[in-house]
Amino acid sequence: MMLLVFACNEKKIMHGYWNGSQFEEQSSFKTPTTWEQLKQDFLTVYESLKKPINGIALSVPGIVNTEKQRIEGATEISYLHGFNIFAELEELFHLPVTIENDINCAAMAEFYLGAAKNTQDSAFVAVAEDEIKGALFTKGQLHKGNHLYSGQFGYMYLNNGNTFSELATPAQMAFRYCQRMELDPTEKNSDAVFTLAKTGDKLAKEEVNNFYEYLVAGLWNIQFLYDPELIVLAGDGIVGKNAELLEEINQRLLKKLSEKGIDAFVPKIKICHYPKQAPLIGAAMNFSARQQGEV
Repeated sequence: MMLLVFACNEKKIMHGYWNGSQFEEQSSFKTPTTWEQLKQDFLTVYESLKKPINGIALSVPGIVNTEKQRIEGATEISYLHGFNIFAELEELFHLPVTIENDINCAAMAEFYLGAAKNTQDSAFVAVAEDEIKGALFTKGQLHKGNHLYSGQFGYMYLNNGNTFSELATPAQMAFRYCQRMELDPTEKNSDAVFTLAKTGDKLAKEEVNNFYEYLVAGLWNIQFLYDPELIVLAGDGIVGKNAELLEEINQRLLKKLSEKGIDAFVPKIKICHYPKQAPLIGAAMNFSARQQGEV
């Protein structure tokens, strides 16, 4: 299945030619400010490819309602929302088009080809600098839920009315440190706080510890709510840069299991295989899965 694939975010549109097993001719362009310009840019990329194309696959921000063929919710690319985007793109390319949420696409890359390959039930948790998102697979299929909000783990309440995203993200950890030190929040980012903790700064150590405790609490809840075979952690920030992250998580989970007297199993957690290309790869996987009736 040869596809032209686009992965969209508020800053840039990545694209590549999927030859059935890998990407060729990858590039990107700056996200335009209007839908008409984006369609023109899509068409320019399409017409520049002198290769057979069976379909168009997109990864986009927002809640993708495939039944109503529109993007819902709210994102920084607001012009993508509220109309039959599938029909317009099929008319533009004269090819079948699939569209899926960017986090769901990233999860599909891991489920079909990456860290969660060969699992049936897995959870994908993306820890960005300032928010946490995710996706769930049950019985080998992406589970989107009745309102298409399945996997939005960042909205879980963890402590005193604060959500998972508000407590367990690096940016919030750095904000809490700056607040306690009476610093401007822009003075210390999360990398700086992690470094300060390693050099013995007491408050930095406390906030790093809090960050891990909140992160583990959220993963604990996901494990015992859904009981997946595997949890895949993703993110091109803390997840990709902190070699100690997985060890810290595992140690703290084991301690909590021991405290609760749970010895039936140990949650299995892996770091993602595709920290950069996942939305592109997943969009291609989504197209293939839909062609085969797996989504």
